[in-house]
Amino acid sequence: MEHRGRFGVAVRELRGAQKTAKGVSLYSRHVNRPAGRVLAAAAHVAGLSPNQVTLISAGFSFAGIAALAVLKPSWPLAVAVYAALAVGFAFDSADGQLARLRKESSAAGEWLDHVVDCAKITALHAAVLISFQRFFELPSETWLLLPLGFQFAAVLIFFGGLLTAKLLPKPAKAGPGAPAPAPPSRLRAVALLPVDYGVFCAVFLLLGDEELFFAGYVFFFAAHVLLLGAFLVKWFRELSAPPA
Repeated sequence: MEHRGRFGVAVRELRGAQKTAKGVSLYSRHVNRPAGRVLAAAAHVAGLSPNQVTLISAGFSFAGIAALAVLKPSWPLAVAVYAALAVGFAFDSADGQLARLRKESSAAGEWLDHVVDCAKITALHAAVLISFQRFFELPSETWLLLPLGFQFAAVLIFFGGLLTAKLLPKPAKAGPGAPAPAPPSRLRAVALLPVDYGVFCAVFLLLGDEELFFAGYVFFFAAHVLLLGAFLVKWFRELSAPPA
């Protein structure tokens, strides 16, 4: 009963300590963050540290990635890989929320979180390349370059966005009587769905059908390349703008 009470209190506190929804896709806003909130509250009750939650996230993610690289594609594998990646992503949201709840945010914790994220993105597309080479009947061996191109675009989006956020000056806190900030754009939140890691993970539900999976993977690759170009222009303009 006591644990249940602490869990409920933690969930309520986490609802009021969410990061801004600006620049976040609908999936992360309405699915992954709420799931991470529940996991963060459970981890708080269990006495886990944010870094331990990060390692749990890594464990789920890399288990799914290893299965993708080693096992022959099938419908059971499709469900297992997706579940491992999706749960890992939810725990990836939980570690930061737990750190804010426990007021234990640290440079080391942020570093660990970003290193795991970068390793996960890099390894996932490497696993797709291995699966393509071992199990798929591709139209040409040239298509083995596809996961490498996807890996390049995904890592650049991750690193570019992270670095831009670090380099941009922090906005000044609004004083008393200042107008409320504009609500986040729903159109932007929808447009970001194809490059949301959680949405991309859904493509692995198609692993049971070689042609469907290949088509879905090509679609997400094209979306990443198109949005990468838009992001690079946007980020450079923001960093080039004179200080307000």
